[in-house]
Amino acid sequence: MGANQMSNVKDFGAVGDGNTDDTAAVRHAVSEGDGTLLFPAGTYRLTETIDVALEACGPVAIDGAGGTARVLMTGPGPALRLVGTHSGTGSPASIRGNVLTEQRMPTVSKLVIEGAHPEADGIALVKTMQTVIESVLVYRCRVGIHLSERNRNVLIRHCHVYFNTGPGIFLDRVNLHQINITGCHISYNRLGGIRVEGAEIRNLQITGNDIEYNNHAQHHTKPEPTAEIYVDTSMPGASVNEITVASNTIQATASRNGCNIRILDTNDGADLKPRLWAISGNIIGSQENNVHLTGCHAVAISGNCIYSCSHRNLLVENSHHINITGNVFRRHNPEYGTGVRLDGCHDIVLSGCTIHDEHPDGQSSGASLLEIVSCRRINICGCQLLDGVPHGLHSADCSDVTVTGCTVHDTRPDRKSSHAIRFAGAGSGNLVAVNSLDPRMQEPILSDAGSGLRIEGNVHAR
Repeated sequence: MGANQMSNVKDFGAVGDGNTDDTAAVRHAVSEGDGTLLFPAGTYRLTETIDVALEACGPVAIDGAGGTARVLMTGPGPALRLVGTHSGTGSPASIRGNVLTEQRMPTVSKLVIEGAHPEADGIALVKTMQTVIESVLVYRCRVGIHLSERNRNVLIRHCHVYFNTGPGIFLDRVNLHQINITGCHISYNRLGGIRVEGAEIRNLQITGNDIEYNNHAQHHTKPEPTAEIYVDTSMPGASVNEITVASNTIQATASRNGCNIRILDTNDGADLKPRLWAISGNIIGSQENNVHLTGCHAVAISGNCIYSCSHRNLLVENSHHINITGNVFRRHNPEYGTGVRLDGCHDIVLSGCTIHDEHPDGQSSGASLLEIVSCRRINICGCQLLDGVPHGLHSADCSDVTVTGCTVHDTRPDRKSSHAIRFAGAGSGNLVAVNSLDPRMQEPILSDAGSGLRIEGNVHAR
């Protein structure tokens, strides 16, 4: 396809009436056309995948006439599959053949793709370079946008990925560096909004999106573990590093084993593969666990409003070097709860956060606002822990935990907290100092004899 030309699929025999099989005509337009592949207003029924071989076709742009064109995929597989030959990295020195001259920046824009087969997918990318998918609606497919094998420098922007039976955007065992997902609505996808499995990912930016209700509920199927953003690096060779999740709304309805953000690795902690993440400035709420990290390293969670969970606002397991700063954790729905739990972690900082349970009777789970279990070297400073039942903070079998400059109060007229702070089990080197503890509690700090707790300079005068 040459530049500055336009190939109208109707000129190659496509009808666009929603009944005629337009597969052969669209394939003819891809192989013989010149320039932009234009779908005028109408519904184009496909029974098989349209493969676009970028090496042979030259620069490709597929346009849906401002969103007035709809592709109806009535067969299995992706409606559109863009296939390149790029096997290098993002470095210009690694680019071979005609990748940069003829395959660069394939674009799909302003097109509607609807699935009409249980195994129909939307758009698939394989070995592409600098792909742009923009202003596209993909719905009622299995996978909305599917990336596999290897891709580089991908932009997905201003799209609607809606009500698909699998993941909305699926990074599937793909080797992919440099991908931006921005300004999209990604919602009601049964197996997650953005799902990453078995992949090697670097430089993933998820910014300014509305990502919500991505679970089984609207599909009336059995619940499966999923999340608005679901990352699983437990498979051999997988790693997902250098990630930003910023300025999104990430919300849902609670589902069994569901999360808003789930980052998972199952190794023993010796070589944690999900690392170098920043989760900042998001609104995150209404799931079993809002944010759930397992086996993570070097993660900053800052400036988020995280609300309403049926289990935990933040659950961190077997992770280290996590900085949790300036977040608000609260109960928004009276049927839900609130709270943070660190389990089997070390080298964690929790600072400047507010954890508030707004329900007058506390949580039905009986969990304290902040739980620290089998951890070491945990710094908690400048936090507000309000209206916890039974405690604001409960530490068990931990060492080298410091709690300083915090306010741990029960603000309810009828106090429900039994103690502000509880240290249980065995430990050493623990310190609770210079905190404001609820003055109505006769014994605000309760500690076991072997907990290794030192108490200094707290204010709790009655």
